[in-house]
Amino acid sequence: MVISKIYGNLKGLSASETHQLERLYRRKIGIDWFIQPELARELAHLTTVISRQIALTINRKGIIEHVIVGDAKGVMFPDLSAYRRGARRLKGLRAVRTHLGALQELTREDLTDLALLRLDGFAVLEVDETGGMHRLHVAQLLPSSGTEKWEQKIFNSVFQASMPFAEQILELEAAMDKAFATHGVKSAEERAILVHVSQTSQHEPRHEVECSIDELARLAISANVEVLDQVWQRVERYSPAYLMGKGRLQDILINGLFLGATTIIFDQELSPVQVNNIAQLMDMKVLDRTQLILDIFARRAQTSEGRIQVELAQLKYILPRLVGRGVAMSRLMGGIGGRGPGETKLEMDRRRIRDRITSLENSLKRLVTRRRQRRSHRKETGAAVASLIGYTNAGKSTLLNTLTGAGVLSEDRLFATLDTTTRRLWLAPGHEILLSDTVGFIRNMPEHLKVAFRATLEELQDSHLFLHIVDGTSPYRDEEIKSVEAVLEEMALLETPRIVVYNKMDMLADGIAPTGRDEDAVRISALNKEGAGPLIERLRQWSEKNEVYEK
Repeated sequence: MVISKIYGNLKGLSASETHQLERLYRRKIGIDWFIQPELARELAHLTTVISRQIALTINRKGIIEHVIVGDAKGVMFPDLSAYRRGARRLKGLRAVRTHLGALQELTREDLTDLALLRLDGFAVLEVDETGGMHRLHVAQLLPSSGTEKWEQKIFNSVFQASMPFAEQILELEAAMDKAFATHGVKSAEERAILVHVSQTSQHEPRHEVECSIDELARLAISANVEVLDQVWQRVERYSPAYLMGKGRLQDILINGLFLGATTIIFDQELSPVQVNNIAQLMDMKVLDRTQLILDIFARRAQTSEGRIQVELAQLKYILPRLVGRGVAMSRLMGGIGGRGPGETKLEMDRRRIRDRITSLENSLKRLVTRRRQRRSHRKETGAAVASLIGYTNAGKSTLLNTLTGAGVLSEDRLFATLDTTTRRLWLAPGHEILLSDTVGFIRNMPEHLKVAFRATLEELQDSHLFLHIVDGTSPYRDEEIKSVEAVLEEMALLETPRIVVYNKMDMLADGIAPTGRDEDAVRISALNKEGAGPLIERLRQWSEKNEVYEK
């Protein structure tokens, strides 16, 4: 079947001109030609007839896949995302376009299209005003990520452009695959470039930027993503289309291509328009910080309540992004950023997603009622409740295991555990408390997660004491302490008594304790139980001095 669709700028073309363009689909190119002279001659003739550039995409069998009409200055390629996915593979298409007049060298747009669209090659044919053919410019990608990213050749005549093209492409893909494998981590699901964008008017200190992007890297690692590069870009103002300048973004994406990246992760939350525009530039998955955190939560949720809360947050995030997401949405296909609701739910229309959100909210209300009943029962027993709070990965679950033998999962990852666990801790004869582990905090927590986990955080309302666990080894511990206090202030819980606990003392050189803002803090190692005795003694003293009261 001959495909006759003509893409691009068709306004003003006559029926005869359109028919001549459609006839190009009947041509087939031999394997030893980038473009055969007969086809090139026909392209040159049509270019002068319509006074517009014409481009073709050709697959490896020599069959023309697209005929595209531009204007006198350039050509816009259609969506090619359906062709040959995979970081180690080229698109399986080569592109040829005509150019009215002489051309010194391939333009930046040509070379950008070659790289971002992962084309087998890109050629530009010079055409004069009489339809005569002149030089043919050909560019192909190079396999390494060195200074030169592509190789350019100029043929004085299209008749000189005979080459073993098919063999060259196979050799190029083999070399790219080898280069990709030399620095790849096989266990990683994705390979990502991290991007932080800030406005010059915000005067964001370098320390805060480093803290933010380092945390994004740890989030990525927690989601089993290999981090290939980190980029910090300052802009005068955020671009509503691409968040940053399109040219700089293209440079980042091209560098990602040669590093073998499959994903680009932004430290800011992207608008639906930005996600779609960035995704259209290249076959690369586009995520923002919120989506990465949602993915981690989807991995970690174990209980039915946790799964409901995560799915609710994901659907509320997805709902406004259904319209105009296009290619970006189709590229999720499960994996990082597509876990949780699943592909079938991502394809649901707005009405069905709203219905699902309503159903989940009703389920969550029932779970909240049960949770309140359990808290009411605790009050009747008269036992004091102490909650472990703190930044994610500070060691709360490890400490709960050390003090109570709870046996909950504890890993050196951000958000290793999400579900609340409560265990009884015996302090001394006649003195006991209920020790409750909670979900870790993080700066700039996505609003969708705050809303979804509100029921879990309500546990803190009934706590008589907070054990604020701080990672003593973190270079950003002061910022992490402020983030936790900001959440407590938001929940009007700053007045609840707190014991600050610096954890991971075993990992500090020479046993030097950090200089914290709370000189009365307890210093422990939850992993080897160092300092557990003094902490239990502090809890016992608090228990003796304070009677349990109802809030």
